[in-house]
Amino acid sequence: MRIVIIGGEAAGMSAAAKARRLAKEAVIVVYEASEVISFGACGLPYFVGDEFQEPGYMAEFTPAQFAAKGIEVKTGHRVLSLDAAAQTLTVEHQGDTFTDRYDRLMIATGAREVMPPIPGLQQQGVFCLRRMADGLALKAAVQDKANTRAVVIGSGFIGLEVVEALVHQGKEVRLIELAERVIPEAFDSEITQHIETELREQGVSLHLGERVEALLGEGRVTGVRTSHGEYEADIVVVCTGVKPNTEFLADTGIERLGNGAIKVDRQGRSSLANVWSAGDCASVWHGVKQQQVYVPLATIANKLGRMVGENLAGAEQEFPGTLGSAALKVLGLEAGRTGLSEQEAKAMGLDYRTVVIKDKCHTNYCPGQSDIHVKLVYEAGSKRLLGGQILGRKGAVHRIDALAVAITMGVTTEQLGMLDFAYAPPFSRTWDVLNVAGNVAK
Repeated sequence: MRIVIIGGEAAGMSAAAKARRLAKEAVIVVYEASEVISFGACGLPYFVGDEFQEPGYMAEFTPAQFAAKGIEVKTGHRVLSLDAAAQTLTVEHQGDTFTDRYDRLMIATGAREVMPPIPGLQQQGVFCLRRMADGLALKAAVQDKANTRAVVIGSGFIGLEVVEALVHQGKEVRLIELAERVIPEAFDSEITQHIETELREQGVSLHLGERVEALLGEGRVTGVRTSHGEYEADIVVVCTGVKPNTEFLADTGIERLGNGAIKVDRQGRSSLANVWSAGDCASVWHGVKQQQVYVPLATIANKLGRMVGENLAGAEQEFPGTLGSAALKVLGLEAGRTGLSEQEAKAMGLDYRTVVIKDKCHTNYCPGQSDIHVKLVYEAGSKRLLGGQILGRKGAVHRIDALAVAITMGVTTEQLGMLDFAYAPPFSRTWDVLNVAGNVAK
């Protein structure tokens, strides 16, 4: 059996490793367009912010290490097209093309940055942050003391992490967001208002509800023009979202979501025979929404990749579903979310309720006590938890894991109020903030 995987990052290499362990006689080949595999882009903002110096930490394995396990990894090879009927691929390498065949195929081509339709993006000093090369180039620019003014366009997870990195590097930072609040797709306003306050208090110039119209300069960026004015800039980082790398499949008839993500079932199978997919190029089953959604997160890519690897080897595993659990650090704050936000519950037409509380992370006689904010979304009748968001300076993000377990197991707000969380004065109050939130919910 010949297993071919397109894409050598999180999902693809997880699948290759799992398939190798289970299908010991199979031939496994991975085609990766870049020269780097097993790359974790999540580390890029922290590399830019000087949290660590060795870029190799973001690439866990090399092609040689996989070759030793019996997996042939071909870097610098781009798959141009797929013939599903013949089960063949057209592959390009250094200007030459050739055809390969497969018995079972996995598409794990990931996603690329979405660049806004504005002039000036090709100038020097303009960066995105998706690949290893992006991180190396941006860090070099940041370390140049002549570059003092930075503009970040977009306030999603990456955008906010880049802002923190630039602040840590001593830059004058301006954040421009088209929406009326930061990170609007992931968090509700009760949480984002505190993130916005933190940004302003740490010296970030925050521009909300403002559209970028052009990047200024002649070959090298000198500023940004928006719907509200012009701002000088030595560095511009564009963080306006990602789009699945699936254009090469346009003529195959494969089913895709509106944004181009490959639609798969809970086993990772696409609509084409003998073709699976996972990672940032594919949909994923949502455990609360009970439908396929697009959630490009590294945790999902690794888990689904592992599962698809089993299925490539002949298993029929099903993914239980994502909750979109995610975490974020913004300067002195940490925030986490899981399940449905209120805006998602509203869009689904659910009969839901919410509760928002502010409490303390631990007892007042232990040093470092600070506020912690919790928002719960739950069904009006059954009180079953649908989602939750937490923000604070200490102990916020790890509590979101408890809510993810609770939502998965169908816990109600009353049950949450009486859950037996561990207590000691440095870690919580005798009634943990999650207990309090559950008991306040009506």
